[in-house]
Amino acid sequence: MDTVAAIPKYNLNEEQEKKLILREYRALLRSLKPKLKPGDKELLRHAFEMAADAHKTMRRKSGEPYILHPLAVARIGVEEIGLGVRSSICALLHDTVEDTDITLEDIEREFGSEIARIVDGLTKISNVIDVNLSQQAENFKKILLTLTDDPRVILIKLSDRLHNMRTLDSMKREKQLKIASETVYVYGPLAHRMGLYNVKTEMEDLSMKYLEPEAYREIARKLAETKRERSRYINEFIRPVREKLEKINYEFEIYGRPKSIHSIWNKMKKKGVSFEEVYDLFAIRVILNTTPDKEKEACWKVYSIITDEYTPSPERLRDWLSNPKSNGYEALHTTVMGPQGKWVEVQVRTKRMNEIAEKGLAAHWKYKEGTNDESRFDKWFQQIREVLNNPDNDSIDFLQDFKTSFLAEEIYVYTPKGDVKMLPVNSTALDFAFSIHSAVGSQCIGAKVNHKLVPISHKLRSGDQVEIITSAKQKPSEDWLNLVVTAKAKSKIKDALKEEKRKVADEGKYTLQRKMEGMGAAFNQHNVDILTVFYKLQSPLDLYYQISIKAIDLKELKDFQVLGDKLEPPKPVKPVTEPKVDAGIPKKDAELIIFGESSDKIMYTLANCCKPIPGDDVFGFVTTGKGLTIHRTNCPNATKLLSNYGHRVVKTKWARNKEISFLTGLKIVGIDDVGVIHKITNLISGEMKININAMTIEAKDGLFYGNVRVYIHDKEELDDLVERLKRLPGIETVDRYDTEN
Repeated sequence: MDTVAAIPKYNLNEEQEKKLILREYRALLRSLKPKLKPGDKELLRHAFEMAADAHKTMRRKSGEPYILHPLAVARIGVEEIGLGVRSSICALLHDTVEDTDITLEDIEREFGSEIARIVDGLTKISNVIDVNLSQQAENFKKILLTLTDDPRVILIKLSDRLHNMRTLDSMKREKQLKIASETVYVYGPLAHRMGLYNVKTEMEDLSMKYLEPEAYREIARKLAETKRERSRYINEFIRPVREKLEKINYEFEIYGRPKSIHSIWNKMKKKGVSFEEVYDLFAIRVILNTTPDKEKEACWKVYSIITDEYTPSPERLRDWLSNPKSNGYEALHTTVMGPQGKWVEVQVRTKRMNEIAEKGLAAHWKYKEGTNDESRFDKWFQQIREVLNNPDNDSIDFLQDFKTSFLAEEIYVYTPKGDVKMLPVNSTALDFAFSIHSAVGSQCIGAKVNHKLVPISHKLRSGDQVEIITSAKQKPSEDWLNLVVTAKAKSKIKDALKEEKRKVADEGKYTLQRKMEGMGAAFNQHNVDILTVFYKLQSPLDLYYQISIKAIDLKELKDFQVLGDKLEPPKPVKPVTEPKVDAGIPKKDAELIIFGESSDKIMYTLANCCKPIPGDDVFGFVTTGKGLTIHRTNCPNATKLLSNYGHRVVKTKWARNKEISFLTGLKIVGIDDVGVIHKITNLISGEMKININAMTIEAKDGLFYGNVRVYIHDKEELDDLVERLKRLPGIETVDRYDTEN
């Protein structure tokens, strides 16, 4: 259900606005009706009036009154995430402290400390100390700190983000890119981890709509076109299963639902297939109504009925009944061969499991009351708390580590005694060692996985039994950081390396002190800072360390002046350098790029990670030291850059300039036939007059795999070339790839 009434392109008068706001407020009350206790209605009314009054002069980008946003957030929280009255009050007030004259003290006075604490968790940090640190990462850290005390903070934050994504159309393009990237990078995985599959799916789809608009529209169109035949197929698949289930008198629902656009797109990219070749465009879901003590038995019974009718793929069985996911998800998934030789995914779960799958954490609490088990959520919060309490955590690293360590899917591994440890996917034996104890991790030299000896870098799989082998002589090294994914292992390794570095650095510190005092300069913080900046190092510790390992020999010190006891660095002489021009690119003006509406010539470099060419959808990114770098919006690093450093993003588009050519690569796969190379080169060089930089062809089992690097003027020319290559007889696929330097 859409949360905000459809608002015309904004032209309501004051009276109509008041009616609309009231309608939304009443809709919120209706949703909360089953949860209202005596006195709740008055509190809600008070929060609504307070927020409406505080935001009364504010409008959203679309022109609508601002109060509609907090109302919509509260409704998403209640209707789609299962939150209650107190959370709704927090949602109504969530932007007041940041954007209006209301203070936290006012909220505490009116609604008590619990609500004030949640609103504080939702209030962004406005005074980040260090401008180089990402504000987004700092805000996120703050949300997480509160999350571990009160998870409602994150659930309201997810409602807020979902509403922002639903109303992103009225934002500027660069804002859309930044918000969509953050959403897919952090908030989507977070919703998944909270067990909110519907929220996660919608967030991913909406992000894709802005980050990959062409692919999004194309898949949406194809899904709409194939809807009728899909419905026909689903009915054909369900009919015999329904008949068998009715015979055994189970109360059940069975239906097919389409997979999300984002997950179909992911599959196309991962498997390198076209839309037509993605077999599981939908999943069949069976939802049983049964008592808690009969749940497992009933699900397995339904599984056997389905697999009697259709043959299952043995490696595609997922049993989350015996071992639920850490976000509470329970179900049986299998993939079976349906009619017409098509693979179909089937999910079996009960009504209770379905509610947990859709309402995640909120439903989990509802069912947890009365039981005293420490939930997987609690364990997860405990792990996050440990990492957050580490004062050395750099924010950007923190966001990256948080993603790999806490938002990834998890695996279950066993200790030699049979205790279960839950680790993120891609964890190694070394991660496991640190999860037992930091001392075990630091001295780990190998492991036995299922009684076989493996190195510390060995990637673990679900179900492995792991025994760690240690040695008192072992100590962590720099390359260990590349062998672990868990935040705990990373921070412990960094601590150990810092300690080691400090010991080595002491020698360098002593050397520097002797040199400086010999020159008549004081060995103080001011002078050490001047040298640290001069040698372009991060900290005095790095300076001492580099001196100690003889990477810096301090011969430049003779060029310094000593004024009083202060060091004065030598004035740099600017070297005259020739501008570097890539081979194959004529020495002409750099391609013009238009920022905003002005068309200034600005110096920039093209990012090596994604090799943009004119016509690609791009954004500019201000890098330290390199000026402006241009990235494609679908660059593998784009979501990370836009999420973490949104403030450095510059709106960018291409101006035409046919004089310059850009190197790009094409992967061509086809039938290995006589003359195929001649056909390809003839089309590229002969017909299209495109300059080939390099070409490699490899034939294997009757297929050929070709890599061609060509100089292209812009995306139109590249698209035309790809289309024409695809039309050649025997050519299967043509894909662009990013060339190495």
